[in-house]
Amino acid sequence: MTSDLTGQRVLVTAAAQGIGRATARAFDRAGARVLATDINAPGLAGLDGCETARLDVLDAECVAEVCARAGAVDVLFNAAGVVHSGTVLDCSEAELDFAYDLNVKSMVRMVQAVLPGMLERKSGTILNVSSVASSVQGVPNRFVYSTTKAAVLGLTKAIAFVARQPMGRIAAPEEIADLAVYLAGATFTTGQACCIDGGWTL
Repeated sequence: MTSDLTGQRVLVTAAAQGIGRATARAFDRAGARVLATDINAPGLAGLDGCETARLDVLDAECVAEVCARAGAVDVLFNAAGVVHSGTVLDCSEAELDFAYDLNVKSMVRMVQAVLPGMLERKSGTILNVSSVASSVQGVPNRFVYSTTKAAVLGLTKAIAFVARQPMGRIAAPEEIADLAVYLAGATFTTGQACCIDGGWTL
């Protein structure tokens, strides 16, 4: 599926590898002006077409500085995270604290930096990467990861309540059609009930 995001300013975290890198490239192909960030600045090499910047999402001052450099952000893609392996009996206090800081609080920092501008413009999209290994599905040996990713689902729903919910209007037919087009090309999505209801079921 292709979308035209020409002129949209997109900020992607954890863009040096994996989902973050693939997503930065996808936004670039869609015509967006992408700022790809990661704490591993050398790892951002090769993202031709994207502006890049070193970003430590654990550092509030660094977050504020990079977001100020980005300017008005239309889309925030929060991908930074860490996977801890083990059960509830295997994690130390320090490992739990670090996972909360990176997997959850970093997203809060990023949202706090870009959301005021989105609210002022009455426009913007925040995409927080969570996981099925969360409140959706229990997964062996992923206690810390699942706990923090469940928190990401909660914070995402809580942020959606910043504006009035439900949206206070009925859907336009084109908005339902958009979902149909997306699902037709979403080759890794199966057996899902997709709510498109203006926030009614949040």
